[in-house]
Amino acid sequence: MENITRLSSRVVRVLGQNPGKFTLQGTNTYLVGSESPYTLIDTGEGKDEYIPLLETAIRSLCPLSPSSPVHVSDIILSHWHHDHTEGLPGILGLLSRLWKEQRPNAPFVPPRLHKFPVSSAPNSPFTTNKLDELLRNLEKGSFTPSPTGSALHNLHDGQELPVSTNDGDGRGMRIVHTPGHTTDSICILIPVNPKEQKHAPYALYTSDSVLGEGTAVFEDLSTYMSSLKSLVDLPRSIDPKLAFGELYPGHGPVVPEDKGVDLIETYIKHRMEREHQVVAVLSQPAPDPPEGTGDEATSRNGRWTIWGIVVSIYAKTYPRNLWLPACHSIGQHLRKLEVEGRVRCTGGEGVQSQWELVKEN
Repeated sequence: MENITRLSSRVVRVLGQNPGKFTLQGTNTYLVGSESPYTLIDTGEGKDEYIPLLETAIRSLCPLSPSSPVHVSDIILSHWHHDHTEGLPGILGLLSRLWKEQRPNAPFVPPRLHKFPVSSAPNSPFTTNKLDELLRNLEKGSFTPSPTGSALHNLHDGQELPVSTNDGDGRGMRIVHTPGHTTDSICILIPVNPKEQKHAPYALYTSDSVLGEGTAVFEDLSTYMSSLKSLVDLPRSIDPKLAFGELYPGHGPVVPEDKGVDLIETYIKHRMEREHQVVAVLSQPAPDPPEGTGDEATSRNGRWTIWGIVVSIYAKTYPRNLWLPACHSIGQHLRKLEVEGRVRCTGGEGVQSQWELVKEN
């Protein structure tokens, strides 16, 4: 995947330079617009190598004339995870520096920062929440605060934000709240240039709810499944004119227009298949664990542990280094089934919690 890629006349992707097991090729950040001021979606995780790439993209996209507005007027944070937010201080410093370099005698109007609000963002098994601390330490004057004085301007479901274009289109980006990956996760409908439109009038930025490759992790499976289903139903439930095609994910390659909705439906199908596998394992007698297995016991007290369920499902097809992350996913499936009254926890904690099916009367 190239570090800087023009995806359309309105969208340029800049790769966050943080490849890894969960981030794939790294975090995708997106500059949206066809003229200044642009909107930046996500900020990467603060890798030093990212800032020169973003600078190159900005300089090539939007050189300032004496009458030009700022390069970037708005920055949207799709959710609180560090690989989407911790690049913010470096980006704000870059925007200020570029302005002073090109317009030294004009007042700088710093960007607005946007995010969907949550009362609290808990830590997850994969990352620690440091966003509040990061925001408190931002340099004053590097961002435009909200009317209440907060660093963040709160987003809401259905909100429309302008897209700066030179073609008179007038359609904005539409915020779609899609909790599940995190409570504050959003997707964004991005209008396609009518001259480039094939079928769908919008592309959909999916953040980490739907990836370009593989499957996503989630904090709450029930909510996540509801969000996926709402995306499939989005054109029917809101407005048929909001139909989307291409997916711009938070990680991984762009999903082509003819595969976008199909991929989301595949995510739903995959989760349902995994749920059926969990139920199938629990319907079998739990094996006797070998002595001395400790936290890797497949059963305790005659009942399956989460670790045992994962081993049963994953051992033949997935490497061992993925089993522990899979415990989080399987735990979410079990909690969903517990809420539905189909399974119950009989004791233990974490990967050694023990589970059984609820017998139907």
